[in-house]
Amino acid sequence: MTSHVEKLVQQLDGEAVASYDARAELIWIGSEAIPAVIDGLPALSGFGQLTAIEVFEDVGDPRCGPALIGLLESGNPTVREWAALALASLEIDGAIEPVRRAYRACLERQTPPDWTEPGGIRWALTELGARTPVVPPLTARLRATAADDAPGWSSTRFAEIINDLADHAQVILYSQLWRVDADRTYGISGTGLDWELDWTAPWEHMVEESRTWSLLEASEAPADDNIFVAPTWIDRVDLYPER
Repeated sequence: MTSHVEKLVQQLDGEAVASYDARAELIWIGSEAIPAVIDGLPALSGFGQLTAIEVFEDVGDPRCGPALIGLLESGNPTVREWAALALASLEIDGAIEPVRRAYRACLERQTPPDWTEPGGIRWALTELGARTPVVPPLTARLRATAADDAPGWSSTRFAEIINDLADHAQVILYSQLWRVDADRTYGISGTGLDWELDWTAPWEHMVEESRTWSLLEASEAPADDNIFVAPTWIDRVDLYPER
């Protein structure tokens, strides 16, 4: 069994079909395969490591925790992000400080906060209980009036949410629109506006700039009872965690 599992781990780096098949079999084997996946992790490419992370998450064996923490220092940003997400979803003990360090490293590399890696790590910190997003009263109240399974807020209240967030010194990074039909929920195209914030500007300037752009998006976005908007925003402490 050991040599077979080791071969499967090596195949995680293979072509898509071979990698998928190896991943599925390792998940089927379960916890018995985890030590071999951990041992083989350093020899895998970024693609293989990402697939190994999927194995860790599906099997749910906490022994993968130290290996995932090690991947937070990978040279591959997607590997770092997926490792943080897995640490949070698996609720690995001792993950908070390493994930915090990974987030600070993102900021030190001057990775824009609206890129996927810092966004994923912020989600992980939130899930681990180490980050509490600021949700102003009106935004919270409007969210509470939506259905439990609604993917955000009613698009008819888009502008109100944007102003509430900005009034409470939150920087809106972007917004995703969702359509909810009777049998499915799916993302829909936004307004097509392409905007970037100047991350060297004072915080108050970024708040107002993000308000201006987001309100323009709101004015052009479709508004309907079955369309929902999910803004993503950050607080000052997310950009200046040491202050």
